Amino acid sequence: MGPDYPRLSEADRLVLEGLRSVGEAWIVGGWVREAFSDSDYNDIDIATTLLPAEVKELFPRSLMVGEKYGTVIVRLENNISEGTWEVTTLRSEGSYGDGRRPDQVEFGQSIEDDLGRRDFTINAMAIDSDGNVIDPFDGISDLRAGVLRAVGEASERLGEDGLRIMRAYRFLDSAGGMRSMESSLRSAVRENLVMLDMVSRERIGMEMERILGGRNTGEVILQMHEDGVLNHILPGIACTVSPSFCTDSLVNLALLCSGDSSDGSVLAGNLRSALMMAKEPLRQVTFLHGARDTPVPTEISGLRRFRAALPSEWQNAFIAYSHGLGRETAEFGEALASLNPLIAGNAPLIDGNTLAAATGLDPGPRMGRLKGLLHRIQIEQDLSTAEGVLSMLEELDWKDSDYEEWSALSWP
Repeated sequence: MGPDYPRLSEADRLVLEGLRSVGEAWIVGGWVREAFSDSDYNDIDIATTLLPAEVKELFPRSLMVGEKYGTVIVRLENNISEGTWEVTTLRSEGSYGDGRRPDQVEFGQSIEDDLGRRDFTINAMAIDSDGNVIDPFDGISDLRAGVLRAVGEASERLGEDGLRIMRAYRFLDSAGGMRSMESSLRSAVRENLVMLDMVSRERIGMEMERILGGRNTGEVILQMHEDGVLNHILPGIACTVSPSFCTDSLVNLALLCSGDSSDGSVLAGNLRSALMMAKEPLRQVTFLHGARDTPVPTEISGLRRFRAALPSEWQNAFIAYSHGLGRETAEFGEALASLNPLIAGNAPLIDGNTLAAATGLDPGPRMGRLKGLLHRIQIEQDLSTAEGVLSMLEELDWKDSDYEEWSALSWP
């Protein structure tokens, strides 16, 4: 490997040299693309003339994850490195019956044939053992011109694998700004949206998360909207592309859905089925969606409650979300940062036994709600003693008023 590629680690070289001791091996994919755009990209994908079983013989700890498709995850012996390398046997054309996986993979010997099966020219380059770049589709010139172009016929490439539609939008985003989608590729995307139905929702969700966490999310999302992709992958959700997006994928997803009039649980159900999202991220999006009409707190009592009731991750998400919706958040952020810690901390100072003794109430809904209300008042007023909290009972109509209307510590 020549000195032009200093980013290769010792472990990377061990894997490449091992493969090359028996056959041929090329670095392919994202590492090559990013090497020419001066971005760091640590994962190295390798194409080789060796079959999976031969790779396993060289590297016995390898995981045979996609042996049928020629793919092996190589791991090194003796804890030399924690890294893994995706090593795939060179392929020639196999047919794709389901628009997702080749029916039968034909293994080949030519790196040029293998590159001809890839999606976009900027991903269809390889580096050989002498450090030479193999670039049969002018990927480097497209990279420099900021153009995303399909390898060969665009509609054929998309017809082989519907996920390539999502990947196209992901690759519009680059460290150097937005790439432009070459016109025949963009037409092919618009004409082949039905191919997305062949792809698992989970994989669409994974690509969507990457797009929403990108550097130029707003511009990419706008183009997905114009091309009809958003409506296709998020059915039943009214998407809006007008917010100012940030770099947090969950906040951006909530912003994208902020114009939807459904309540949070309906939206969560739609997102779960559209993108196969996990529970915890969905909870955060549901919270943000529920707070879309909630102004940022300005009173000190509201600030204290905001801080005590929400995990810090949700607090930051709400600030970014509010900013994305065009609200003034700078003063709010400063006020929150300068807020003193609560003297007694977040935990309630009054337990059920103490409250029962003070009020004579039996355990039940009224007692439970009163305990929650006192906790809220304790936080809002920064009360520091149990006596101080109990003295609030004198100001509350806790005997006769409708306890269903009492609010516990929560935000909003």
